[in-house]
Amino acid sequence: MNLPDYTNCTLCPRMCHVNRSVTTGYCGCSSHISAARAALHNWEEPVLSGPEEEPGGSGAVFFSGCTLRCCFCQNSLLSKDHFGKKLTVNELGDAFLRLQDKGAYNINLVTPTQFFPDIIKALDLVRHKLHIPVVCNCGGYERPQIISQLKDYIDIWLPDFKYFDNELAFRYSKAKDYFEQASASIAQMIHQTGAPEYTLHPSSVPGRPDFPLMTKGVIIRHMVLPGHKDDSIRLLYWIHQHFPEHSYLISLLSQYTPYTKNPDYPQLNRRITSYEYNKVVDTALELGMTDGFMQQKSSAKEEYTPPFNLEGL
Repeated sequence: MNLPDYTNCTLCPRMCHVNRSVTTGYCGCSSHISAARAALHNWEEPVLSGPEEEPGGSGAVFFSGCTLRCCFCQNSLLSKDHFGKKLTVNELGDAFLRLQDKGAYNINLVTPTQFFPDIIKALDLVRHKLHIPVVCNCGGYERPQIISQLKDYIDIWLPDFKYFDNELAFRYSKAKDYFEQASASIAQMIHQTGAPEYTLHPSSVPGRPDFPLMTKGVIIRHMVLPGHKDDSIRLLYWIHQHFPEHSYLISLLSQYTPYTKNPDYPQLNRRITSYEYNKVVDTALELGMTDGFMQQKSSAKEEYTPPFNLEGL
């Protein structure tokens, strides 16, 4: 493992070369791990969280900071305000094991890029006790070179693929090279994991069927933004043309929620319409992209964002 360290940070495409033991990087983070929650999470894709009526869930660890600047971020308390608790490597490893003991189906690292070196150390400490998959839940804005070095640590990749148009990426997330970085990184993720793999998990209720949980693979998430269904459709065409069939799952999200009115982005001050979302879903179906998930419009609710209260840390 030869990941960049925090003294000359190049963990993300920003390549800011900051010594994070002295000051914070573009991500807003120092060299100390910081997280805001480590708890069972029931609102990921069903192959990660399981059925809602089951007692388990995805073991989500929400890290502070972010390498993007999404103006619509639903976790802005973490990404922009950097809320969280400082942890040692040992404490993070213990949090992973506690989640497993509570019945987590996986360890779900949410926005972890800025802390990869210490996350790997924590996984090394506990991997002899950890028998559930590790998920990397990220914004897609990654360096393929870093992804390749995580092959032996990450079982499931859960990247966003936010934009086809880099002008939108810069306008809304301040990442002018988003498409190039995300497309190359997701290609590397698919190359590393191969086709999705599953195991059947026994139901907690006698007579109820066992349910599938992913053990390996890639789920590409895309959230449809208000006014930008055409960009979503162009992105789906590109994915269909460039990634092998059945090598990934696609997850089309309708959950965009404008928590506050933003005068700088008036076009985003509403939820998406059923028409917009259905046009994107229809495109996926027409392309034969049926391996994956779609959401009900009722998913656009604030309660789908968990409370960040340092639970589990």
